[in-house]
Amino acid sequence: MKLYSTLSYTFIVLIINSSIAFSAEPESCQQALQKGDVAQALSTAKSTLAVNAKDVDTLLCQGRAFTASQDFNSALDAFKLAQLNASDSTQKTIAVLLIGNAQLSLKQPDLAIASFQQALEHAKTSNSATYVRASHLALGNAYFNQQQFEPALAQYQALNKLDANDNERGESFEKIALTHHKMGQHDAALEFQIKAFMMHEKSGTLDQYAHSSIELGRYYGQAKQYIRAENTLNKIIKFAKEQGGAYYEAKGSCVLGIVKAAEGEKEAAKALVEYAKSIAKSTQDKSLEEEINQETQGLL
Repeated sequence: MKLYSTLSYTFIVLIINSSIAFSAEPESCQQALQKGDVAQALSTAKSTLAVNAKDVDTLLCQGRAFTASQDFNSALDAFKLAQLNASDSTQKTIAVLLIGNAQLSLKQPDLAIASFQQALEHAKTSNSATYVRASHLALGNAYFNQQQFEPALAQYQALNKLDANDNERGESFEKIALTHHKMGQHDAALEFQIKAFMMHEKSGTLDQYAHSSIELGRYYGQAKQYIRAENTLNKIIKFAKEQGGAYYEAKGSCVLGIVKAAEGEKEAAKALVEYAKSIAKSTQDKSLEEEINQETQGLL
């Protein structure tokens, strides 16, 4: 759930970075923030706002710098001032999207959803497909994190209609598949994960390809198509081992263990899970070890 919130914020920031004309001055807030110098970004933002307290780009930058320093209340205040002083629908959309993300960080999901809905309306007013898509993504993730899967699915389906390339289609199909999975709709989950896999196999990164392969194997297993599940998972385990991808080798082995358990092959399942855990321990990946433990709790 935390990952989906992070992805929404990262996607929004990428859009902002591509749409704002950053100052060429080395001491500008935006330049400092891009370099990762949060203290300098806050300092220059304060100086700029002392001269012009209504500078929207600087207020947005200040809010993002506060976000980077985990000061979400101050970030929210900055984003609200940016919204108040925004001169057009695009600036309002950006401000309200960032307000929503700050509210999520402050554990105010209902307020965040209302903000994302407001951002969607602003984006439609400005006729910006990019920001309409960002708003649907933020709404979908917010609903998903609240386990409101039906409205999340509607948002991801709307997102999918705006996809402009195979990468975006792969990501949207995967979100739709996961939501169907959470709703217990295994055939639909498999249908969309196959689509996601095809997009990532053609145009995705190695990480996207590996992740989509593992989830495809998982959904084949849940649809009781065990031979396809095993073939898919064995293929990605072999690929990960050859590429030095210990994380995906472990994840693939873990999911294959789950499939074997569903087939009644308890000893094979136990061996695969133990192998996955051994990889996590040897790579000192505590997060991966925790994932494996959570996935296999009560399995054997």
